[in-house]
Amino acid sequence: MEPSAAERPVAPSMRIRTQAHRIVLVGGGAGGSELATKLGDKLGRKGRAEIVLVDSAPTHLWKPLLHEVAAGTLNSYQDELNYIAHARMHHFRYRFGRMDGLDRARKEIRLAPITDDSGREVVPAQRIPYDTLLIAVGSVSNDFGTPGAREHCAFLDSRAEAEALHRDLLVGVLASVAKPGGTMDVAIVGGGATGVELAAELRRMGDELSRYGVPIRPEALRITIIEASGRILSALPERLSASVRDALRTLGVAVLTGARVARIDASGVTLADGTSIQARIKVWAAGIKAPDFLRGLDGLESNRNGQLVVRRTLQTTCDDDVFAFGDCAQCPQPGTDRPVPARAQAAHQQASLLVRSMTRRIEGKTLPEYTYRDFGSLVSLSRYTALGTLMGGIFRESHRIEGRLARLAYISLYRMHQMALHGIWRTAILILTSRLQRVTQPSLKMH
Repeated sequence: MEPSAAERPVAPSMRIRTQAHRIVLVGGGAGGSELATKLGDKLGRKGRAEIVLVDSAPTHLWKPLLHEVAAGTLNSYQDELNYIAHARMHHFRYRFGRMDGLDRARKEIRLAPITDDSGREVVPAQRIPYDTLLIAVGSVSNDFGTPGAREHCAFLDSRAEAEALHRDLLVGVLASVAKPGGTMDVAIVGGGATGVELAAELRRMGDELSRYGVPIRPEALRITIIEASGRILSALPERLSASVRDALRTLGVAVLTGARVARIDASGVTLADGTSIQARIKVWAAGIKAPDFLRGLDGLESNRNGQLVVRRTLQTTCDDDVFAFGDCAQCPQPGTDRPVPARAQAAHQQASLLVRSMTRRIEGKTLPEYTYRDFGSLVSLSRYTALGTLMGGIFRESHRIEGRLARLAYISLYRMHQMALHGIWRTAILILTSRLQRVTQPSLKMH
């Protein structure tokens, strides 16, 4: 009888425990990659701790860029971070694998077996011991059980999904221009930042294809945003939401609000009122949740969206040795009953706090508590325009910006992420390289 995955022998190298405090970080997203880099530079380099990063992908790409990958306006291979090379440069270890379980009594995480494209197991299940566990596995799309969503919609949770959507979009466009009067209909379910930015990027995709000689008329690429609430970007001020809606309509994007989706099939989207919206490509961008494996993870407390409930120290409520942050964690805000919002700036702030926390933890000192600081929100409508609000710093209250200034502020968010990973000089080189590639390479990825 074959032993279960949990009973299989663990590779000897994974059982060896060093005297240094072992910090295992699961998830190399925006917050996780920054935290692994900073912990490696501060603690791993001096041998004060052993830092291990576990991720189910060999490379990292900033998630807010995925809509550009889907549209083909960004070559994902130019902006990716290779974990193996980065780990060597920043004094941490990288382990390829997907966490699917936890043994808090033995202080080990479980990694699922790795299979090839045919489903054959190539690497058996593994266990990795920890002294401190940091979970930063981010979020995935929440389809709320909508009939047909999983079967007929594209999602933007990973680079692989974004690239698959890009291929489908190219095939759809080429098929539409092959017949007189042909159209390419795209329905985007969800009027949050992802849906709005994707719609604008797809409009730019059509413009770029036309510039390269593809005989596609602007009106032939029909894009519709479907939002269940009364307005798009409901988390932003109403005036800003209205400005974005007007800008989208100027670009030829149809915006439907108060439109709840009842079901989705191969031909399109059906609303609760019976309205049918025909679409060759359907994209789901409405809501997020934590990965399913976090629910009931060895007794850790989680909420209805699967997020691990943490205290302001970012420690889980049931185990001081297990921390969680970013989109997969529900962290309280002092003075309000609303948790910290699932936003990239929150993950960045929490990663910075955890660098101090891990240092103090090793030294046996009390841990600092996290307080969320809202620096505003920015929405980019591709290269057409950008809008948003800034808070904090010189702005005592919310300050609206738009146009070139907002676009520069939006781009700076990614540059700040790059600087956290590479430092100022390497980031400057990356920026220069990116500008040079614009001259030598096409502005649209067409394969």
